[in-house]
Amino acid sequence: MTAPHAVGSGPSGSTSSGATRVLGGLSLAGLALLLGYALVWSPADRTQRDSVRLMYVHVPSAIVAFAACALTTVAAAMWLRRRTEGWWVLGGASAEVGLVFTALTLVTGSIWGRPTWGTYWDWDPRITSTSLLFVMLVGYLALRRIDNEAGDAAQRGTRGAIVGLLLFPNVVVVHYSVDWWRSLHQTATITRLDPTIEGTMLFTLMLGIVVFGLIFAWLLVHRFRVGWLEERVEHAGLDDALRARRAEAGVVAGLGGGTA
Repeated sequence: MTAPHAVGSGPSGSTSSGATRVLGGLSLAGLALLLGYALVWSPADRTQRDSVRLMYVHVPSAIVAFAACALTTVAAAMWLRRRTEGWWVLGGASAEVGLVFTALTLVTGSIWGRPTWGTYWDWDPRITSTSLLFVMLVGYLALRRIDNEAGDAAQRGTRGAIVGLLLFPNVVVVHYSVDWWRSLHQTATITRLDPTIEGTMLFTLMLGIVVFGLIFAWLLVHRFRVGWLEERVEHAGLDDALRARRAEAGVVAGLGGGTA
């Protein structure tokens, strides 16, 4: 059985499968519906006017980024406990996709901040903690690569996994930063008992969260399968190198025996 089939993907050379095609189709359909609601059918805000439409990208991106960090933290903990390849690959895949959504959160937040606060960037507690989260994701991925290239099986991934354990605690700091410190950001909008958003705007926001969740799942599955294939190729290359080294040692030993 080939490696792509081993991880449940489609034909050799592809990470696609029937399930991912369905997931991709749902993501595209949901994205089209979200665009209709976000740009046309949902009303403008009384205060922020049309700039509030950035919320339908900014908030779902942040929620998905935080979910990706939580998944990476779980994968890091399980890797440290069990040292199984699946958790190693899942942690990297989730962190890479999470990094994309964290960057999207910062970019859309910056664009939204210009008409709302009069500036693209302010070292607000939530912005600062989210920026730190972005840096930690980059550091986690960099340490994984360093650990991989070190070649020490006993230490592989340990340093990166330790950073991965800190990701979700930082998500908690990001979430509560508006309550713990003075912030330009408003407090909770949809998780409070009496939400400050309702009607079509609330529906559009919830739709955005669902759609971005589908997109995250689709990207995660494909990135996991690519990572798994990379692991298979790496192990195959290592096995070939070991066989070549053993063959070389055998030849040398044979020559030594002949000269004796």
